Amino acid sequence: MNASVSMLRPGTGGAPRNPATHPELTPELRESVVAKTAAVVDLLQAVVAELGSEGEVTFANSFGAEDMVLTDIILSRKLQVEIFSLDTGRLPAETYKLMGEVEQRYRTRLKVFFPDATAVEHYVRTEGINAFYDSVDLRKACCQVRKVEPLRRALAGKKAWVTGQRAAQSTTRSGLPLREFDAGNGLEKLNPLSDWTEAEVWAYLRLNEVPYNALHDQFFPSIGCAPCTRGVAVGEDVRAGRWWWEDPTSKECGLHVKKD
Repeated sequence: MNASVSMLRPGTGGAPRNPATHPELTPELRESVVAKTAAVVDLLQAVVAELGSEGEVTFANSFGAEDMVLTDIILSRKLQVEIFSLDTGRLPAETYKLMGEVEQRYRTRLKVFFPDATAVEHYVRTEGINAFYDSVDLRKACCQVRKVEPLRRALAGKKAWVTGQRAAQSTTRSGLPLREFDAGNGLEKLNPLSDWTEAEVWAYLRLNEVPYNALHDQFFPSIGCAPCTRGVAVGEDVRAGRWWWEDPTSKECGLHVKKD
């Protein structure tokens, strides 16, 4: 196995082990993970020193594989980076299970933001419970209510937010910098894992025995809300399981859309 392995379901057969979540831990891969982990720690420590250690720097944790790498780095090293999560109300059961495991392993309580109940009720009553399947506009409207607005509340008063985005994840994230200014939210945005490969992400999780979402072993490389996420197959992009009924170039929820 090497860094080119993709988290894709084999075309035939029953339910084999997902090779992408079990990379071969070669000496080269181990060395790469150690070096890149040190770079992440240095970046986060430098930003905290620059912008503040009292919650000014916050990490948006959605409990995907990349976010679990950052969660472990931050909590195991006691970095002064706040961690928060968004509960859309429609997350998979496996995600809630992982949230509980994180609280137990790291002896912490999660800071969770929920969508405004009135806004959710209005969307469902006027458009329908699963209206997001009907058009891109209605899907984005659902993401706006369940993700974007809660994110704005979570980022209010912050100076920087940390994400688990990687440049290789999709066409919408190519050329992703380690640090950029988020004009839409008016603060610095950090992408410490921008240059990590999928193999490096999984090597870190394996080497450090970090808990992760069980759906990854079922060929879900990217996990969001349950109705909008499915497993992927050979030949599909790693984010093909997110909003699979849409064009790949539009497949962002609004959390990471750049504004001029």
